[in-house]
Amino acid sequence: MSAKPIRRVLIGNRGEIALRIIRACRELGIESVQAYSQADRDSLPVRMADRAACIGPASAAQSYLDADALVSAAVVQDADAIHPGYGFLSENAAFAQLCERHGVVFIGPGARAIEQMGDKAAARKLAAGIGVPVTPGSAGALDSREAARIAGEIGYPVLLKASAGGGGRGMRVVHSPGELADAFQQASAEALAAFGDGALYLEKFLTRIRHVEVQVLGDGKAVLHLGERDCSSQRRNQKLVEESPSPALDAGRRAELCSAAVAIARHVGYASAGTVEFILDDATGKFYFIEMNTRIQVEHPVTEMVSGIDLVKAQIRIASGAPLAFAQDDVRLSGHAIECRINAEDAERDFAPCPGTITRFHAPGGPGVRIDSHLYCGYAVPPYYDSLLAKLIAWGATRAEAIARMQRALAETVIEGVATTLPLQRRLLADPVFLDGRVDTRYVGELLTK
Repeated sequence: MSAKPIRRVLIGNRGEIALRIIRACRELGIESVQAYSQADRDSLPVRMADRAACIGPASAAQSYLDADALVSAAVVQDADAIHPGYGFLSENAAFAQLCERHGVVFIGPGARAIEQMGDKAAARKLAAGIGVPVTPGSAGALDSREAARIAGEIGYPVLLKASAGGGGRGMRVVHSPGELADAFQQASAEALAAFGDGALYLEKFLTRIRHVEVQVLGDGKAVLHLGERDCSSQRRNQKLVEESPSPALDAGRRAELCSAAVAIARHVGYASAGTVEFILDDATGKFYFIEMNTRIQVEHPVTEMVSGIDLVKAQIRIASGAPLAFAQDDVRLSGHAIECRINAEDAERDFAPCPGTITRFHAPGGPGVRIDSHLYCGYAVPPYYDSLLAKLIAWGATRAEAIARMQRALAETVIEGVATTLPLQRRLLADPVFLDGRVDTRYVGELLTK
């Protein structure tokens, strides 16, 4: 962490999260420098930042994933720090170390914490070692022979997962011994292509689960939580709708979950915003640690709406060396918040990406509604990156009010020129299963087959 105030930040990301960081910097009186690829030359973040620096061609590998290009841009622009956003290099320990070697503050946790939690198998072992529940499975990475042995002991179905990453890549459900060898090979190859590491670990596959995560903040000494988010509305392990608090938790289980998250973050001396993720077994009510994301999350606005705490500004302050400005007892969580991700995808064609030019855009408004988006009329959605166009967030005093406001916001939103997931989100928010709070991770897939 820096021992002096940060005066200029280079943003090593794009889209809505880049714009989000620019706004936080402006409120803190900090200059922003937007790093951009040639494909993003006309993007809204480039237009809104105080400065901009081209870091390479359209390919992410030659721009947003080029650590040397980003650090060089920070040095040339005389930036004190780099904010990596999420994705790209945000959880890359080598990048954090490169920043440090060149005297540039990495706005995120230290490289050691990234390394400890970045290997999912090692993080699972760490959690178990401090008494946090983990699902039955391997103690760490394993080969196919060891996988077969452990699967035979704990029983099928089992889940193969990439040690080096997440987001559903390098993940396979195996229902019988005859499927294991092929599934192991496929998952390992996919993990190698996605993360540069084909190592896998194994867990018991629980059929009816919720995905619940806890937002933590640490300054290297103190750690606190800002409640949980329920991210069970997923398609192929990609989140679609998030909400806080989770409708599945009572006060006692919520306290246990949040305490476990804080224990993990404290154990690694965590200093930044981070998210500790768990699965909740609907059948037993038990929860199990799955991983920690050492970065800001796509769904962080949900927590901001119920806590009133700006997580990006908190990240920047912590990176400058400032201690947390409040204690756990000062955190007051109020009401209910929901976020819907709007992607440039065609749900009628198996969610095929739909790049193109935005011909019409109208953002929703009104009480309790927020939109985080980099769209404008005439913007050309590039085909090279993630398809996220906007995040709609609605807050209400109760879950019912938050849902009503989100339904209104979805109805008001207009995005034309490309296919989007707006119709699907409207369907989800009107479905009785969602309205009753009975969502698990299979819910979206089952809804799409109706």
